[in-house]
Amino acid sequence: MSNWQNRTVGPSSGGAPTLSIAPWHRSWPSHAQSTTARKPALRTCSPRVFARSCLNVARHSASAISSTTSIDMSDETQFRLPTDVKPVHYDITFRTDLVKETFDGFVVAHLDVIKETSTLTFHSSALKIGNATAQCDALKTSQTDTSRTFEDEQERCVLHFATPFPAGSKIELKIAFDGALTGAMMGYYKSRYTVDGKEAIYALTQFEPTAARRAFPCWDEPALKATFSTTLISRENTVSLANMPAISEEVYTAPASSSDTSNPLTAVTEWMSKLTFGETSEKWKITRFEKTPLVSTYLVAWANGPFEHLESSYTSPLSGKTKKLRIYATADNIKQAQYALDVKAMAMPVYEKIFDIEYPLPKLDTLIAADFDAGAMENWGLITGRTQVYCLDPERADITTRKYVASVQSHEVAHQWFGNITTMEWWDNLYLNEGFATLMGEVVVPNILYPEWKVNTSFIDDHLERALSLDAKLSSHPIEVPCPDANKANQIFDSLSYSKAGSVLRMLSNYVGEETFLKGVSIYLKKHLYKNTVSQNLWDGISEAAGHDVGEMMKTWVGKIGFPYITVTETPKGIHVRQDRFLETGPAKPEDNETIWKVPLSLLTVGEDGKPKIQREIVLDQREMDIELDTSKPFKLNAGTVTPVRVLYSPERLVKIAEEAAKGEAVFSADDRIGLVNDASALAKAGFSNTSAVLSVADTLRHEHDHHVWDAISGLTYSIRSVWFENEKIVEGVSAFQRSIFSPLVDKLGYEFPEGEDPNKILLRKTVIGAAASGRDPKVIAELRSRFDHFLKTGDDSKMPADILSTIYAVAVRHGGREEYEAMKKIHNNPVNPAAKSCAIGAMGQSPDPEIAKETLQFALDHGRDQDLNSFFNTVSANPKTRRVVAQFFKDNYDAIHKRFEGNFSFTYIVRGAFNRLASRKDADETEAFFKEKDTSKYALVLQQTLDTIRANAEWIDRSTDDVEKWLSQWK
Repeated sequence: MSNWQNRTVGPSSGGAPTLSIAPWHRSWPSHAQSTTARKPALRTCSPRVFARSCLNVARHSASAISSTTSIDMSDETQFRLPTDVKPVHYDITFRTDLVKETFDGFVVAHLDVIKETSTLTFHSSALKIGNATAQCDALKTSQTDTSRTFEDEQERCVLHFATPFPAGSKIELKIAFDGALTGAMMGYYKSRYTVDGKEAIYALTQFEPTAARRAFPCWDEPALKATFSTTLISRENTVSLANMPAISEEVYTAPASSSDTSNPLTAVTEWMSKLTFGETSEKWKITRFEKTPLVSTYLVAWANGPFEHLESSYTSPLSGKTKKLRIYATADNIKQAQYALDVKAMAMPVYEKIFDIEYPLPKLDTLIAADFDAGAMENWGLITGRTQVYCLDPERADITTRKYVASVQSHEVAHQWFGNITTMEWWDNLYLNEGFATLMGEVVVPNILYPEWKVNTSFIDDHLERALSLDAKLSSHPIEVPCPDANKANQIFDSLSYSKAGSVLRMLSNYVGEETFLKGVSIYLKKHLYKNTVSQNLWDGISEAAGHDVGEMMKTWVGKIGFPYITVTETPKGIHVRQDRFLETGPAKPEDNETIWKVPLSLLTVGEDGKPKIQREIVLDQREMDIELDTSKPFKLNAGTVTPVRVLYSPERLVKIAEEAAKGEAVFSADDRIGLVNDASALAKAGFSNTSAVLSVADTLRHEHDHHVWDAISGLTYSIRSVWFENEKIVEGVSAFQRSIFSPLVDKLGYEFPEGEDPNKILLRKTVIGAAASGRDPKVIAELRSRFDHFLKTGDDSKMPADILSTIYAVAVRHGGREEYEAMKKIHNNPVNPAAKSCAIGAMGQSPDPEIAKETLQFALDHGRDQDLNSFFNTVSANPKTRRVVAQFFKDNYDAIHKRFEGNFSFTYIVRGAFNRLASRKDADETEAFFKEKDTSKYALVLQQTLDTIRANAEWIDRSTDDVEKWLSQWK
């Protein structure tokens, strides 16, 4: 899954067997209305106790988490399904009614009985469960349940039977069900689109992590893999999609006789003859799909709607087979889907070559959805995702959008191997899916397809820096985090499971060599085809390829919370290095500083020939050690900024490194220069050095030419402006400094983007224009406003280059009035492409008027798509003039927002977006007090991380205000 919510507004932009089924089950009550006597609830902790335990795990990982990668959870059984039966195959018959916005059907679950049992427990949520019969081969008879119990908190249904099922027997459990198509963006849900000026719907699935149970009764755990045969019933004028290709599709006609048991559709037509299908003129069709390989329930998928498609193919470099690739969308979006399809066609053979494993399915589709909670989802054979990550206007596409669409498509294609063929055993190993997809899909493969993009360098800011920022909090969590209750798994789809996991895997690849690393990954995948894995399985594969054990090094990186900073002290013979846990609030207490990481130091030195060389074999595996080297020559730890650490040098050495870095590529690469700025920034915020020192580093690098480094410098100035947002003296000082370093580059680069220009130059121009505008450069602001004014007067957008569209929109609203704001509303409501809509959302929050900010947030609630609410909250919060408006609006509308988003990924990001840019202890105390009496169990980690952020901001202000004011006084 690609996590859209991690993509925030940047600082510069401001076949079914025969079945005789009983009468249809509408009379069966829902879970909440069940009149069946309840079985005593399973022993479980309260949500608040769970929340506290999560936080205790985060705060005291040394004692709560074993140093091994296999985590012993003694209470795990209370959250997991009983192991008395195991599903091996599902036959699903599923009808979608897009007019009534409902679905219904029946599932036949083929079960192996592991030990004798008289109960069958499975997952079900938000469904009406109808008649259930169990045919057991050993009993030679079928039986219906005598009673049933619904365990709402664990989202389970327990069927009780009079005669126990013997161990070693097989069961065919047949269950009828129905449900409603809601806009919840999970389970099987509806998505809205506009056709000929009228709103219509289509339906699709989103099952990860625990929502397959909302579409059909199932054993909804990753390790309980089974095969699936799916039959979809829909109106004739729609398209039905599923994981596998369709075997047959025929219009339904009521059978004259159902005695032909050889027909695989007999059970379906018998069932359908008992249903109400509305007007007799309405035609329905039955679509049967091929049987899947073994697959986890969260990767099962289907969809139904008026989809159109584009088609391509690729030839397997391993087998020579040609495999079909399609991308589906509604008519309004299909014309913008070609680029994503092209990326998929290029990526597929590359992955096959790297892993030496052929993609096993006959096809790979992508479905673009207008309403989608995350960014995209890797369902096997049917990838899904939101318009913003798959649609690209070929006539108006900026390079940032091209890079993002390519990275998301490549990320989801990577999952077809990582996650789909080989799947983590439980959610505590989520990173085995997401960390790998992040590294492979966003670095390794894009670097092959688009070397000019320098994606390895982009990774540092896109992922490494994001990961270190979150992991620097006391309320962080290990990559491999205990998650006994899968209903709480949403909380760990965060920057640690994605970005930090990708970063530590990148570190390992750098340490053993990429060729060895990828060979080890191939060994791992081949040994566990269609199976479930844990961390040790991966380390075994890479160790086999490397010829030495890598598991011991990696256990602390994935099993322990946090990361170290390395203090470098110069000695007569070289340097002395020491590792301690890094926290954004300063030195860690002894109880929080017990972990000793095995740190690949990647020492960069300069040889006699004056060229840099890197020693990758040096590993700091103790608290401190001495290294001999000639300190009279340039040196730097963590060459290439690959290891997830911060490096603290003396002030004098920092100056020397900065001065050498200012010379360009001779010694220190752009990757090194980015790391220099980012480390100095984070260490200053934590109080290990003066903030003025990192500002001086930025000033020293004012002649830098790589846009990635300028992005890091822009991020530094943005952070200071944001934290001291109520100190106009500092805000103006930072603005003046921004004008000093960014405006000359704007003058040099201009505002035009010639076709075929080098990507670095395009992105550099984009960065410096945005930063100069943020720094209140009147000339830049006037230029950008004039371009938007021309658009307002003429409707001609040719003067607004796509690469700076977000900045132009933001400046227009920030320095304009009601007319510019209303123009953004119109663009939002009728965008020429998804990118323009995203830019409009980003701009709507830029008005300094608190009343317009409230209007924007209310507009988002009343007229925006649910998937976009977090974006609206983020943009208004990013505006220093209105961020308190966001916090209060969230508090005033908490009940409505919580009810609307409960169970979604989005809610955690809305919480963060509403509060994490506040910067006083009073803000933290008031925020904590607001949530005190609320059930925060499903977002407890995010809430605590947000509170930690606010308090860290407050400490930075207390510690560094005088220092920052003094340094900025030279800029007028």
